[in-house]
Amino acid sequence: MPESPKLTARQQQILDLIQSAIERTGAPPTRAEIAAELGFRSANAAEEHLQALARKGVIELVGGTSRGIRLKSDTLRTLNESRRVGLGKQFSLPLPSLAQLALPLVGRVAAGSPILAQEHIDQTYHVEAGMFQRQPDYLLKVRGMSMRDAGILDGDLLAVQRAKEARNGQVVVARLGDDVTVKRFRRTGNTIELIAENPAFKTLIVEPGQEFELEGIAVGLIRNTPLM
Repeated sequence: MPESPKLTARQQQILDLIQSAIERTGAPPTRAEIAAELGFRSANAAEEHLQALARKGVIELVGGTSRGIRLKSDTLRTLNESRRVGLGKQFSLPLPSLAQLALPLVGRVAAGSPILAQEHIDQTYHVEAGMFQRQPDYLLKVRGMSMRDAGILDGDLLAVQRAKEARNGQVVVARLGDDVTVKRFRRTGNTIELIAENPAFKTLIVEPGQEFELEGIAVGLIRNTPLM
């Protein structure tokens, strides 16, 4: 097994912050959020550290998106192993698993039918359980670019854990009327908003009496499109 790259204390801090944000909200932080959290004067300082982490092979940077940061599967396994032996206790992650998950890949969803209905399942993917902080129940093939600035692109496979409740800021899979959509969730009082991460798309507001159901929370992403 190749040696894990040696990180500076600051690089490890940023890596932990990325991991924590993905675990908490389903998406990585922006450069500005990293800068604010760690007290940098500008987002450029965060970008320099991210480029260093990318050169060391622990993350992958997706151009053109504010949240275009991806943890590589080897990095996830290394982080989990570090926590297993008592290192990096700032964020607690589950123990790694050598077992593989058999996850159904959901393609287009017909109106009014359960998302995991057999006719929606294109195939089954076998992936290492250690790739995810929380165990997903299925993969959903992303359609469109409404979540582009969260680094979620058309054709990507979104790992989803079934849930009927979500916290503000989490990326969710929701059924609104006849459509299933991936958006960022926000509830204010009795109002639910499904927020796109692309200015070309409008925020969806759940109207009183409108059919709405939460199908799950994003817990990871498998890149299924070539990086430009």
